[in-house]
Amino acid sequence: MGQIIQFVSKSERERIRLIQEARAIYDSIFPPNDPAVEPRDKASIIRAASGDVGNLA
Repeated sequence: MGQIIQFVSKSERERIRLIQEARAIYDSIFPPNDPAVEPRDKASIIRAASGDVGNLA
């Protein structure tokens, strides 16, 4: 009942897509040292794209 739907502009979606693509390329070149570490999920990328960079590893 109390759900809030946030509008995400086309340019913001494109920015998020480019960040995800760049991260995938980076990880393919420089794989993480610890395979047990969880891969970054979309939520952390979206938080980073929204300016909440305090949660990035």
